[in-house]
Amino acid sequence: MSADTTTPVEVAGKRLPLGVYLLAFSLLAMGSAEFLVAGVLPAIAVDLGISLSAAGALITAFAIAVVIGGPPMAVLTLRWPRRTTLVVTQLVFALAVAVSLVTDNYALILVARFVCGIAYAGFWAVAAVTAISLVPPERTARASGVVVSGLSVAMIAGGPASAMLSHFTGWRGGFWAVFALTVIGAVLTVAAVPATKPAAEPSVRQELRAMKQTRLVAVYVATLLSTASYMISYNYLAPLLTDVTKLDSVWVPAMLTLFGIGAFVGISIGGRISDVRPFHALLIGAVGIAVCSVALAVLAEHDLAVIVIVALMGVAGFVLNPAIYGRVFTLAYAAPTLAGSTAVSMFQLGISLVPVLAGIALSAGASLTAIPWIGAGIAVLTIPAILVDQTLTRRQA
Repeated sequence: MSADTTTPVEVAGKRLPLGVYLLAFSLLAMGSAEFLVAGVLPAIAVDLGISLSAAGALITAFAIAVVIGGPPMAVLTLRWPRRTTLVVTQLVFALAVAVSLVTDNYALILVARFVCGIAYAGFWAVAAVTAISLVPPERTARASGVVVSGLSVAMIAGGPASAMLSHFTGWRGGFWAVFALTVIGAVLTVAAVPATKPAAEPSVRQELRAMKQTRLVAVYVATLLSTASYMISYNYLAPLLTDVTKLDSVWVPAMLTLFGIGAFVGISIGGRISDVRPFHALLIGAVGIAVCSVALAVLAEHDLAVIVIVALMGVAGFVLNPAIYGRVFTLAYAAPTLAGSTAVSMFQLGISLVPVLAGIALSAGASLTAIPWIGAGIAVLTIPAILVDQTLTRRQA
């Protein structure tokens, strides 16, 4: 293998190593910064004396950096020990956060957010590779699923919690919490994540060669589409609940938490299915997202039905994640770092497409219930990509 590896540790019973959960915690800390800005945009705009759209560019800068920064970061750090890469990316991320908090210069804050996105992408890719190196081969999907769960916690809890803190301390308060947790994560990484030694001389050419697979391209397409399919409903859940379902806005955080609970259940189920039957997990997730999206569009006015649908949407959306990462690392075992970073980019690109697709529909005069219909359509498009990978895998068996 071209990247440094460790011998999988023996895991007692069904428990995963502490290092896997630590990596999930670190991803939670860093990932919260991605979702925090949306909750404090007006405060940032007022404090810096900029327009709301200019403040929104801070979100875009982070997203673009993750999309384009992951693979180059993987190549640049290919010869580094994984623990070193993890700690360095965390410290760079924390430093960039700190810079953005001690200045009122909008341009400097924008650059700092871009640097945060690049460091975040680098950490995410190496974290997933490190997690699977800590467990036996038959548990790689579950381990990668636990690490990815850190992002789901950031999305459901980390961002909102940081936003609430910012409400009482000013918009910088939540970001200082992200800074502190990231530094703690870096210290714990040094203490709890085993050092690694290269099993072979890393080769960029070998990693790139391992990436040239039709099946891997199909997995990346499925990653992008499946992410967009459930995130489009999630991102517009608040206006849908208040304007269509007619729930009081006070219930929106509870509904988002319900989605998060469903996500945890989905990751748990998907992690166990994916190690044995990855295509089952992928197809169940894609079909589940499509069905839940259609149900949400049709039954959006019925509050009890929406409660159930939101929870099931979380389950369906995150059943796929362990299987996706399991397939990526199975197919690109000779290029785990570059393959993992590209998967991160596809995930982020799927999130980035959501406001574009939704904006086109809403600008054309479509109602909010059109949003889950779009999600259903994207979920259906995910199925052919999964079937391509499955068919080619069977032919090569």
